[in-house]
Amino acid sequence: MEVIARAPGKIILSGEHAVVHGTTAVASSINLTTSVSLRFSDDGDEILKLELKDMGLEFSWPIGRIREALPGFDSPDPSTPKSCSLESHRSIACLIEDQAIPEAKVALSSGVSAFLWLYTCIHGYKSATVTITSELPLGSGLGSSAAFCVALSGALHALSSRSGLDYSQQGWLMFGENELELVNKWAFEGEKLIHGKPSGIDNTVSTYGNMIKFRSGELTRLKSNLHLKMLITNTKVGRNTKALVAGVSERTLRHPDAMASVFSAVDSISKELSAIIQMPVTDDVSITEKEEKVEELMEMNQGLLQCMGVSHSSIETVLRTTLKYKLSSKLTGAGGGGCVLTLLPTLLSNVLVDKVVAELESCGFQCFIAEIGGNGLEVCFGGSS
Repeated sequence: MEVIARAPGKIILSGEHAVVHGTTAVASSINLTTSVSLRFSDDGDEILKLELKDMGLEFSWPIGRIREALPGFDSPDPSTPKSCSLESHRSIACLIEDQAIPEAKVALSSGVSAFLWLYTCIHGYKSATVTITSELPLGSGLGSSAAFCVALSGALHALSSRSGLDYSQQGWLMFGENELELVNKWAFEGEKLIHGKPSGIDNTVSTYGNMIKFRSGELTRLKSNLHLKMLITNTKVGRNTKALVAGVSERTLRHPDAMASVFSAVDSISKELSAIIQMPVTDDVSITEKEEKVEELMEMNQGLLQCMGVSHSSIETVLRTTLKYKLSSKLTGAGGGGCVLTLLPTLLSNVLVDKVVAELESCGFQCFIAEIGGNGLEVCFGGSS
């Protein structure tokens, strides 16, 4: 039996940084995904293999070595998500050291840690081959780690006795509400191993798809009636999210009244945006009007992010380039590099899109075109799709 699970990345449509200071933010799934294929071994090999196809890396551990490092999982309980203890974390670190990960790829260690913990907690000491492929660039703010954790948790759960899925069905299937909630909790445990203290936003968007509104830890799932398309430009400039968040906090201490007004304006933008995307769409005129409003809100949000001090010369280059073509853009995520969103209106010609992409790529950037607000986690059995 083989299962393939895929989970989408995410973008922040509005409210990044301000959300740390109590305002509303809106996040959406995108139709760029990470896929996890899981196949249990029946050839007597007592080995757990992890293949990272896009990077040409493969890791393997004898099952006996995993049992020795992480004892007590002979009868795993997939219905109860578990946090990784400090002791288990150390044991997993030893398992990863065995693999001698190349220096240039050492950042992958936290993802491999999440894999070992989730796999052992849910399936114990079974032999298997797990293969990862992804359309999402790593470390660019598009939720690649959350998509990995959700797809992995989904694949693991699909082959557990509690999945509730019909193995004989063809094509992509979706879990029920209770199963999705469980997968999301497991994925959050994986995210904790990768990021330390994640908000839970990325894995929730990836699990359920569509859009969510969040404020002060409360997440509300939204149903979008507006099918937006975005050009996502990856500046390929790495950034330190913690330092950027700290920088906004320091600016807030220096200018409390001004920054309170900035955060209040962002809150209004997020609320208006979430209302627009949930309104019924009646005709092409209605779609164009709503897209124009979304463009204006994106421009305003970008201006406020610049007020917070989280833009970057690479982001400004993208903004200038897209503005030449009368397109609206904003950074998404932490800023300081990372990715920029540009709304592609429904009536925009493909010729113009090609010109914009060509100009951005000539600057050394990487471009993706993505639809937003689509499906969350999906699985299929036996390699059918």
